[in-house]
Amino acid sequence: MPRHKAAIAVLAALVVAGCTTDKPASTTPSTASATSAQGSGTGEQSKFFVQADFDAQLAMRSETPQGPSDKPWEQAIAPQMTGTATYKKDGPYHLCFSNAAVNNPWRQVGWKTMQAEVALHKEIGKFTALDAEGKDDKQISDIAELQAKGCDALIVSPNTTATLTPAVTAACGKVPVIVFDRGVETDCPVTFIKPIGGYAFGADAAEFLVGKVPAGGKVLALRILPGVDVLETRWSAAKVVFDRSQLQVVGVEFTDGDAAKTKSIVSDYLQRYGKIDGVWMDSGATAVAAIEAFEDAGVPVPPINGEDQQDFLQKWKDAGLTAVAPTYPTYQWRTPIIAALKILKGEEVPKLWNLPQPKVTGENLSTYLKPNMPPLHYALCGCEDLPGYPETWGGKKS
Repeated sequence: MPRHKAAIAVLAALVVAGCTTDKPASTTPSTASATSAQGSGTGEQSKFFVQADFDAQLAMRSETPQGPSDKPWEQAIAPQMTGTATYKKDGPYHLCFSNAAVNNPWRQVGWKTMQAEVALHKEIGKFTALDAEGKDDKQISDIAELQAKGCDALIVSPNTTATLTPAVTAACGKVPVIVFDRGVETDCPVTFIKPIGGYAFGADAAEFLVGKVPAGGKVLALRILPGVDVLETRWSAAKVVFDRSQLQVVGVEFTDGDAAKTKSIVSDYLQRYGKIDGVWMDSGATAVAAIEAFEDAGVPVPPINGEDQQDFLQKWKDAGLTAVAPTYPTYQWRTPIIAALKILKGEEVPKLWNLPQPKVTGENLSTYLKPNMPPLHYALCGCEDLPGYPETWGGKKS
């Protein structure tokens, strides 16, 4: 989620195996390997890269957010408030949600969290949600369908950035729109909600490797898919950090979020180079598969980043890894419901709602590791105080 429009275009998700790419293919950046790439082997900079947004997100990492200290999903970093008096109306309210998909664990955890948040508010008389199943065409149709259902506010988590922009723009003229997770290329939504963003995630992981891998060390970068704003900015931030370092990026490979493919790629690079000194990932969902490739080869696991998914956190602890986990908190799924209610009550909201984006480190790992939760659960769900926790999220009471 960028310049003002770009700020709305920079976010996500995921962050995840279920991300899809915008068309046309010309939006795909170059990701050539070290044999043909420029500089440190990182290739061309992404068309999504905006220097001002990169600088702003990295600065936000050290800013103190405003809001309740125990409710990060209600906090905002450096908010610039916008009035919503024109949308004020009496309840009960009909909230509508156009969801990109629930096709990966991150989105499944978030969707459960959002539904639990809805259940907290008696002023929500009806909640209508449509799942686009990861298809742009279906989400465009879903947004049109929801506009005909008498929604008082429309929440959108876009499947892709550019392709969904016209549908969101059209909806803005008929109903207050809240966009979160991934962005669109318009600033017409009343508010755009996201954690700090992809630049911060990518830089956190790359800076960690620069600090842990000796100069001249070989780093393998694993990406999911091109063309999704949050994933593009994660990589573009890492590229900046690596290009300023003395590390060699020997490969930049797309895994499609597939564990078997991830493992195969890592194995191939180990055979090719004999040793890999660090692994950077734009999403941690397949981090365990990458780790297992080193274990299968009988070599030490190098410094690596993952995310706050429980299987990675457990592996980190059990194997004593040198690791870090930037996050894209699933607690953000609570915020659009809160924002929609504020808007319909005529209360101010941040135009760009930047949520805190914590980082899991060796020092705080025990705080986020939750042995009673399933392997694919995300620690920063913000769901511990919600009805039904932990069972609704697949966990067991301690």
